Amino acid sequence: MSTPLVFIDGDQGTTGLQIQQRLHSRSDLQLVTLAPEHRKDPHHRAEAINACDIALLCLPDAAARDAVASIENPAVRVIDASSAHRTHPDWTYGFAEMHPQQAQRIAHSRRVSNPGCYPTGAIALLRPLIEAGLLPRDYPVTINAVSGYSGQGRAGVEAYEGPNAAQATPFQVYGVQLTHKHVPEIEQHSGLSQRPLFVPAYGAFRQGIVLSIPLQLRLLAPGVDARHLQACLDSYYAETRHVQVLPAAEGQALTHLDPQALNGSDDVRLMVCGDEHSGQVLLAAVFDNLGKGAAGAAVQNLDLMLGAL
Repeated sequence: MSTPLVFIDGDQGTTGLQIQQRLHSRSDLQLVTLAPEHRKDPHHRAEAINACDIALLCLPDAAARDAVASIENPAVRVIDASSAHRTHPDWTYGFAEMHPQQAQRIAHSRRVSNPGCYPTGAIALLRPLIEAGLLPRDYPVTINAVSGYSGQGRAGVEAYEGPNAAQATPFQVYGVQLTHKHVPEIEQHSGLSQRPLFVPAYGAFRQGIVLSIPLQLRLLAPGVDARHLQACLDSYYAETRHVQVLPAAEGQALTHLDPQALNGSDDVRLMVCGDEHSGQVLLAAVFDNLGKGAAGAAVQNLDLMLGAL
């Protein structure tokens, strides 16, 4: 069998660079990128994507759609790191731990949409609880999340590391019109029947995410408390490789959450915190926005499609 040809389209963005770094020394695949003068040339891009076995698209949404439209070779398989196809019914959602059969679905799919960074944490927390009937599908979910500035892509890195870094805002909440493009993705893949309220922010650190979802126990199914939520997450992710669930005692003992705690890792860590006596619980996730939130997930999906996992 010949060595699989893997083409990265958009290898100079934050996610593309991370993927390239992770794959450049691999001997089980042949990595292809475009020369600088050809990166925006439609002919060279179409030629490269139609000649590869698997294409990794690290592009803006419109460019990703154009890249997919240029595919004429039916054998080409695609992993799209943009948000262009994350709710598309013909694409497999690339969160391998989302469902017991999801890794198999990814492995056999021709079109895989890599999850967004924030949705990875939100779906990891919400979906098991909704499937178990512990969290109503119509619960009024609020999601608060803070990402490192690399989540803005090259513009964010330039703003915080470039010549005008001293003028960069230390902390900024954005998406205040509540129309963030990740919301439909979270709603669909978590199993919610109502649109969640999502409030994202950027901090003055390069990478890492802390995401939290407050819950009022009185709005959950009768008798449900933090122990039920913890047990559900423990069971759901017991056999998974990249989702950690913090033990209950450690979650209750936490005094703060560090968004950078899992930087350099391809894992996401889930926690159940809060004061149960007040009838309130906090679900939380910490992970690297460039790891499990982007490049790490893309390489995991690639390995599944190559049969390496």
